[in-house]
Amino acid sequence: MFDSMFKEYLNSILNVIIASVWFINGLIFKILDVIPRHEQIVGEVFSKNASSVLTFIIGLGEVALAFWVLSKYRSKLCTIFQIIIIAAMNIIEFIVVLDLLLWGKLNIVFAFAFMGLIYFNEYKLNKNFNYEVS
Repeated sequence: MFDSMFKEYLNSILNVIIASVWFINGLIFKILDVIPRHEQIVGEVFSKNASSVLTFIIGLGEVALAFWVLSKYRSKLCTIFQIIIIAAMNIIEFIVVLDLLLWGKLNIVFAFAFMGLIYFNEYKLNKNFNYEVS
């Protein structure tokens, strides 16, 4: 009983933390452009001419993803989507713009740790776990 309540509580706390990461990165760093390095990264990966617009759109997507995480709607699909996005983004950044990353080569370690946290939260703590992606 206690174990189940603890897992449910921890799952809720981690959902808020995960959503906060997406929300802060989207709103503060991309939409409000508090740290111009994000726009530089987008410019190097995609297009320097459209980097401000693309960064803003990516920020909107990250804010929307934060609300998706909090909603718990199709949480397994949301989890898979997050892991794929984080992996793809970090592999591309590692190859293309390693010099612009905050922690350089260590960025990929933090990315994999965050992906692990997202996986753990959904597939080990979520009491509504089942094997289908819905």
